[in-house]
Amino acid sequence: MISKADQALLSKKGISAEQVAEQLRKFKTGFPFLKIEAAATIGKGVLAPSESEADEYLKVWDAYCAGGKSILKFVPASGAASRMFKDLFAFLSADYNAPETAFEKKFFECIDKFAFYGDLDAACVKNNSLPVKELIAQGKYKEVVFNLLDFTGMNYGTLPKGLLKFHTYGDGPRTSAEEHFVEGALYAGTNGTVRLHFTVSPNHRALFEELVAERKEYYEGLFGVKYEITFSEQKQSTDTIAVDAENAPFRENGAMVFRPGGHGALIENLNDIDADVIFIKNIDNVVPDRLKNDTVTYKKLIAGILVEKQKKAFEYLNLIDSGKYTHEEVQEMIRFLQQDLQCRNEEIKNMEDCDLVLYLRKKLNRPMRVCGMVKNVGEPGGGPFLAYNEDGTVSLQILESSQIDMNNEAAKSMFENGTHFNPVDLVCAVRNYKGEKFDLPSYVDKNTGFISHKSKNGRELKAMELPGLWNGAMSDWNTIFVEVPLITFNPVKTVNDLLRNEHQ
Repeated sequence: MISKADQALLSKKGISAEQVAEQLRKFKTGFPFLKIEAAATIGKGVLAPSESEADEYLKVWDAYCAGGKSILKFVPASGAASRMFKDLFAFLSADYNAPETAFEKKFFECIDKFAFYGDLDAACVKNNSLPVKELIAQGKYKEVVFNLLDFTGMNYGTLPKGLLKFHTYGDGPRTSAEEHFVEGALYAGTNGTVRLHFTVSPNHRALFEELVAERKEYYEGLFGVKYEITFSEQKQSTDTIAVDAENAPFRENGAMVFRPGGHGALIENLNDIDADVIFIKNIDNVVPDRLKNDTVTYKKLIAGILVEKQKKAFEYLNLIDSGKYTHEEVQEMIRFLQQDLQCRNEEIKNMEDCDLVLYLRKKLNRPMRVCGMVKNVGEPGGGPFLAYNEDGTVSLQILESSQIDMNNEAAKSMFENGTHFNPVDLVCAVRNYKGEKFDLPSYVDKNTGFISHKSKNGRELKAMELPGLWNGAMSDWNTIFVEVPLITFNPVKTVNDLLRNEHQ
């Protein structure tokens, strides 16, 4: 039952009673597993361009940038960095005072190698009247960690990753957000303008805006560009209701509890972006300048593939609209759809000519994305697959383990033996052949969310994650996978990852 207070809360969030009812139904029925045909591999869904092909695609991208098209770099940056410091939080609450675990020992042994060391030293002097090394010499390890994580010191325990200092340079340290400023200038600019968009939490937006105000002019001078940097927040209308063990709305003080719907909610933010081509990359996957060449090259490469394939799809769509196509040209469109875009339908051979052309038009006239894939080295997370869709077609999808039935031995084996891993390295084309924006939420597969178990104030609850941004939220896009080098994937999951050679 929806009370007047519930209705007022829903109105405030922009959520309808029908949406709540549908979410409650999903808690009861669950989400179906996806049927997969195979893991995508080189030659079967994953492209590995030759050196000469790569050179051509790089030229295509450079020409596209010179053509004055609107390009934007989209960076999800709303998550707090608290998980980066999980081991240090554990150390603070441990019943011992000196480092004991390998993680703790490495952190303190290499503490002066972190880009934030200077700030940490200053915080320790301010709060303890002693620098870091003196506190360590006196065995006051926890005071050092407290100054790093607590709001009375550097507050790194609650800040987002985008505002943490990742890398050290001769002219000072850089935050991960600033590394994205640099990347944008190197591969995502057009006509001297670099457009960046960060999705941020409401709590941290002012701090991001402060960083931009302080540092934008410096990077504009460094690269001879002008930055247009914008922000957005996850919409409250994408929050999902929480439920109790009986799948009834979870309530606190009588009020329904809602939770953020996960990164899949950002399809709404992406839909609000006005651009021809959009790069998407996670906030923590950055490297120092000395290692950026491969990143820049392969970003341009996958973008070149995108605009080349989009151009071909547009030619076919205009040909269909003209009505002046031959049987041979229709066969060429089928080959493009099946071979270049890996979208297949067993029923295609039984379609009448009119239905066939309508089918081709529908499948070609969709948003398009090219996704970089790295070789699987055992990282947890999703990968590239050929999966079955509701309409009976098979297409390329990025799938997470939660979407695959691990009780099905064949499916489990495909997932575990996949040759490639998803590093979240996307470039997207979001306009149709008439130059109109696609309505991106229309291409979401709503059956690809998942349910997780959480707790709130000591009470168990179930939460619902919306279809992931690069999983189910882009399920009905045309997709191309391209192998990219492992060096282009350098996420920072723990603070000690910043000690790896790739971040020094």
